[in-house]
Amino acid sequence: MKALTPDSIAKPFAAYSHGIATEASRLVVTSGQLAVDAEGHVPEGAEAQADLCFANIDAILAEAGLGRGDILRLNAYVTDRAHMAGYMAARDRFTAGLAVLPASTLVIVSGFTRPEFVVEIEAIAAAT
Repeated sequence: MKALTPDSIAKPFAAYSHGIATEASRLVVTSGQLAVDAEGHVPEGAEAQADLCFANIDAILAEAGLGRGDILRLNAYVTDRAHMAGYMAARDRFTAGLAVLPASTLVIVSGFTRPEFVVEIEAIAAAT
């Protein structure tokens, strides 16, 4: 993978790349992951929910024989600006140490299927 961060545009605001180029032999796209564990529990707070969403993404990628370093793009959704810091802290831990940071989008939405959910995250990854 190659990060695409042209000098002619502003640097990324946080830990992400503006774009990613890859020669992919296999693509994995996750559904949006909500913070619910295998027993149906939902943690409180955006950071804890984001951590669980990322753990779910880890499990999906592992099932496909991929890992965090294969992620091209993260799309995240939070229900309030107040949840941005918690999400970003979890995302920064999740992407820490990656050779190439994925492209990333964060959107504020009005809500999800259940009111206790405040974060949803989806990923696109590729085997190279």
